[in-house]
Amino acid sequence: MDARTTATDVESRPANNLLRRLRQADYALLAPHVTVEDSAAGQLLYNPGDDVQVVHFPCGPSLATFLVPNEDGRDVETILVGREGAVGGIVSEGFLPAYTRICVKFGGPFARIHVGKLEAAKLRSPSLRNIFARYADCMLAQIFQSTACNAIHSIEQRTAKWILAAMERTGDESSVPLTHEQLATLLGVGRSYASRVLQSFRAERILDTRRGSILVRSRDGLRQRACLCNDAVKMHFEEVLSGVYPTEEREAG
Repeated sequence: MDARTTATDVESRPANNLLRRLRQADYALLAPHVTVEDSAAGQLLYNPGDDVQVVHFPCGPSLATFLVPNEDGRDVETILVGREGAVGGIVSEGFLPAYTRICVKFGGPFARIHVGKLEAAKLRSPSLRNIFARYADCMLAQIFQSTACNAIHSIEQRTAKWILAAMERTGDESSVPLTHEQLATLLGVGRSYASRVLQSFRAERILDTRRGSILVRSRDGLRQRACLCNDAVKMHFEEVLSGVYPTEEREAG
């Protein structure tokens, strides 16, 4: 970030870490074209094949998710994107079709900019291009890690990982607005499997469930049962795009 960028300058921007990571001069190229609107959970941003015309930046506790449709009619979620990033048209240089379905997972504010305006700004600023290229690398790392995780880790490990990932991105210390059905979609399993895992975690006093949400009783218990995939992604973010991925220490500071 430009040394001349003050804390006040950053705090006046939308509550998205990627936008707040930009140098003041780079953000000034985008600011006139950025709008912020609330989006409800479940809102569809893109279907496969849609022209990607708008980049969406989740702000604060908002989350977006990538879902891959399958021939049996089910959608499988691949990665969550929160205030550390953006979805749609990150590195494209024109209106390219969306490959996956992109939906709002947890509702809230989203900053938005037209792809053409973002591309015009990138042409004027190599440092802006560099930031978005770095973020694309981090997103690719998430996808790689998710693929490996689904192949080798147990449902219990993945459940704990997903809940922790959602908590980190929303900043909520005690609960996640996930239903059994939504968790099953994240895991790519049937609802009954997800319910059995939640029941076992509940028996161990790690979490509890309420209608439409999961209440975390022991974050340490979740960490002990989670795989290390979240940690691997966070380490890559810190190496490639330091200060963007939300962490407990950073949020507390």
